[in-house]
Amino acid sequence: MFFLYTVYAVVLGVLLIAGIVEQRRHLRCLRSIPDRILVNGIRGKSSVTRLCAGALRGGGLTVVAKTTGTAARFIHPDATEEPVYRKFGIANVVEQIGIVRRAAAARPDVLVMECMAVMPPLQEVNQTKLIQSTIGVLSNVREDHLQEMGPTLPDVARSLSRSMPVGGVCVTAERELLHVLQEEADKRSCRLIVVDPEDVTDEELDGFPYHSFKENVAISLEVARLAGVPRDLALKGMWEAPPDPGVLTVESYRFGDSTLRFANVFAANDPRSTVMNVQQLIERGKIAAPIFTLINCRPDRVERNGQMGEIVPELLTDKLFVIGHPSRSALAKVPPGWQGRSFDLGGANRPVEEILDRIVEQIDGEASLIAIGNIHGQGELLLHHLEQAVRQC
Repeated sequence: MFFLYTVYAVVLGVLLIAGIVEQRRHLRCLRSIPDRILVNGIRGKSSVTRLCAGALRGGGLTVVAKTTGTAARFIHPDATEEPVYRKFGIANVVEQIGIVRRAAAARPDVLVMECMAVMPPLQEVNQTKLIQSTIGVLSNVREDHLQEMGPTLPDVARSLSRSMPVGGVCVTAERELLHVLQEEADKRSCRLIVVDPEDVTDEELDGFPYHSFKENVAISLEVARLAGVPRDLALKGMWEAPPDPGVLTVESYRFGDSTLRFANVFAANDPRSTVMNVQQLIERGKIAAPIFTLINCRPDRVERNGQMGEIVPELLTDKLFVIGHPSRSALAKVPPGWQGRSFDLGGANRPVEEILDRIVEQIDGEASLIAIGNIHGQGELLLHHLEQAVRQC
């Protein structure tokens, strides 16, 4: 028995020493990178991460970045990128240690990391132990991950604030819950900088080859300013930065005599962000009436499905198509005062070819279709099918 206790103690000692050695190695890697930026928030994290990296590259800095969202990517200093390998395809915050080590090998001036933690304690660990950012970004506070960070929006704001650097700087575009963020920043002696999206002009937005948002651009310009990069160089760098795979896009497709302008709004999968995105698309003339809406449902996101049904009238929708399962979870939440027509095309195994044919049947010449909700499942299959269609020049 004494022998077993001895072996147990020796193993614990070896693990303790290995942990100390790994921690010191990680801290050396962190300290070799002068500026570290941690991007957190509910929506737009991946886009802001890429925009910040592009803005800083525009100023001649050596930048390594890593995104987590639609498709996790390691972005090299020359803006080339590659997928982040995950064992068994499972994301874990511990992967940040390997990313930091790999980034340090490139001897960058700046490391830009998207926060991948959801649980509040892990968000704090991600900041205090894994990244130790010098500049924090908190893009916005929206209704998402309420089970982990909620149940209320102020709770979500406090949870996200755990990633603020103590004694550092945090940049945000959030307005409605600014008072909560300021309280949390004060607790951490963190200087909170609030950007104004209207400082970004329409002409500056026109420089992007894809649809971008003033909030994200304003945040990235402020981060570049803090790093000493002039606005003109930062903008040029952002215009040239490769977009995230989940970036909001609008594409035109021709089906015989019918034209479909397809707006992929799947990435904005909380109700407020979805409404804001659609409103901006309308204001900028990217989509126009008649407007169709497609909600993709998932059985593990029933509450989210219902939230998407509730906002249908706000999207100025003429016709509603619901796919996936259970479709009734979205249809049942559509307000009774909505005057449009709805089509239940749900069913987990319904062919996307049939779904697209039913939508095209309802087009009289030209229509815009906004796809919202959850991308996984039939949403992904539909996007893949559309990629095979002939795009209108």
